[in-house]
Amino acid sequence: MSESFPLLGPEAQYQAFLDQRRFMLQRSQSTGRYVFYPRVMIPGTGETDLEWVEATGTGTLYAITVNRARTGSHNVALIDLDEGVRMMSRIEGVETAPIGSRVKARIVEVDAVAGVVFDLIEEESV
Repeated sequence: MSESFPLLGPEAQYQAFLDQRRFMLQRSQSTGRYVFYPRVMIPGTGETDLEWVEATGTGTLYAITVNRARTGSHNVALIDLDEGVRMMSRIEGVETAPIGSRVKARIVEVDAVAGVVFDLIEEESV
């Protein structure tokens, strides 16, 4: 399902989807390659035939760090999405997590702006 807001730039289109509570990524129609952060062409190859498609919302924790301050602490995480792109976000409900943990995206309001955060996926024991 390809959708766009033709009068908006890629970043504004991404934010508009988040405002609708939809996590969307761009994908090249000719190669199937995904790109994140939103842009007008894929770096390195220059494909401009980008369409918006629904993200699976699942991924793997690549790296995490914890920022501590007197007002509290929060983590900053790099997530490798299953589509093959990496994004920076945070993992909710935990201070830290093991590298390689599976995560699921969720859209929340942060300072009155919609954004993507992640929750750990509970692995079933075998």
